[in-house]
Amino acid sequence: MDVSMTLWVLTILGLCALIAADFFIGRKPHDVSVKEAGVWTVVWIVLAALFGLGLLLFGNAQASGEFFAGFITEKSLSVDNLFVFILIMAKFSVPSHLQQRVLLFGVLIALVLRAIFIAAGAAVIANFSWVFYIFGAFLIYTAWKLIQEARSGDEEEEFEENRLLKSVEKKFGVADQYHGTKLFVARNGKKIMTPLMVVMLAIGTTDVLFAMDSIPAIFGLTQDPYIVFTANAFALMGLRQLYFLIGGLLKKLVHLSYGLSVILGFIGVKLVLHALHENGVHVPEISIPVSLGVICGVLIITTITSLVAARKQTVAEEAHKDSIGA
Repeated sequence: MDVSMTLWVLTILGLCALIAADFFIGRKPHDVSVKEAGVWTVVWIVLAALFGLGLLLFGNAQASGEFFAGFITEKSLSVDNLFVFILIMAKFSVPSHLQQRVLLFGVLIALVLRAIFIAAGAAVIANFSWVFYIFGAFLIYTAWKLIQEARSGDEEEEFEENRLLKSVEKKFGVADQYHGTKLFVARNGKKIMTPLMVVMLAIGTTDVLFAMDSIPAIFGLTQDPYIVFTANAFALMGLRQLYFLIGGLLKKLVHLSYGLSVILGFIGVKLVLHALHENGVHVPEISIPVSLGVICGVLIITTITSLVAARKQTVAEEAHKDSIGA
């Protein structure tokens, strides 16, 4: 898809306007209700759908299909990332009325970092086609790791701060309590960070690790930097509301890791086939409609089997409690 600099600028300005509107509407710290989170989740999904339809009307079907496939993939990977966000919130004991502010700025940091990753990835792909082999192998390896972790049943119980975060805390210092929405406070004539600033940085920088698999995954669906960026942007910007909407349901998605592993493995194979095709090897290439169908199908099946398994587990636990009580 041929994208002019004017369209790039207009798109970025449009996204900035949406982010600003989201910020000013929810600028007052408060506990986010399920109703509010649900309404805004629908709004972001509708906006993404309208953008995809716009690509279909003013671009072409290929670009639209690639956007929807990329958006759905990034959104599904983002849901898995919410587990870590919950751990971070618990680690720093973030007050419930400040959590939306943390997620807003954390997502903004993540969006900027991903834009840098996307620009670098597009430059590498444009000059070195063999990088598809590396991306494909990495995604297949990541898929295998997800399956192993899911089968082992081991879960992260506590968030561990990364080195960057620890070094920033050491350099600037951290206050011992929250000070509303303030990011810095004065202590002994020196400005130090509040815990709110630290947890925002934690959310944003942790997303860099998530980008290590999500960026290669979407490049496996499209090599168009414009579509890669916009799909990531729409997936990330609705993440804050999704956190409050399904936070309590995440534990019920017990098969999510299996579903994501299938999706990542599928895209990894697609990348390898594409690389072989680029090198003149006659192999079948997986089309975008097939990719979109596989991704949606896997997510639907995973969600259904997860809810059924969670329901059976709840019934078994209740029966166990009744037997003990008797």
